[in-house]
Amino acid sequence: MSGSLNKVLLIGNLGRDPELKATPSGQSVARFSVATTETWKNQSGEKQSKTEWHNIVVWGKQAEIAEKYLRKGKQVMIEGRIQYREYTGQDGVKKTACDIRCDNFVMLGRMEDGGGNRDSGGYGGRATGGGSQDFEDHGAPSPMGASGSFPDDDIPF
Repeated sequence: MSGSLNKVLLIGNLGRDPELKATPSGQSVARFSVATTETWKNQSGEKQSKTEWHNIVVWGKQAEIAEKYLRKGKQVMIEGRIQYREYTGQDGVKKTACDIRCDNFVMLGRMEDGGGNRDSGGYGGRATGGGSQDFEDHGAPSPMGASGSFPDDDIPF
């Protein structure tokens, strides 16, 4: 394989509401954290878990969408890449931080849980980065009837 790949896919819960700011040039940037939790059973059969916290950075129109719709505790899928940055701490020591530069995110969960779409009760939409940075509303009515099953005349076989 020639070349390289820096790709991250996370599904987790927001640790805090996005904070929206503007750069001196006027570009929007939002920052928030996402927690992912891994669970397993140890050799004794006891349930164990470990939570990792990820710093997420979103730019442009997508940052404004994140600030408007994402809320602490809600589930989200983040697609992006790892970026490292250096800064000087208050103690004068040079430090390195790891961020996830978000290219796309998808709000997961139901509307009453803070995600989702009012019409379908499913997931709410997707904000895409790169060239298109617009919000795609996936609010098309569900093919399922009110009972949660497909109507007989809509089955494709």
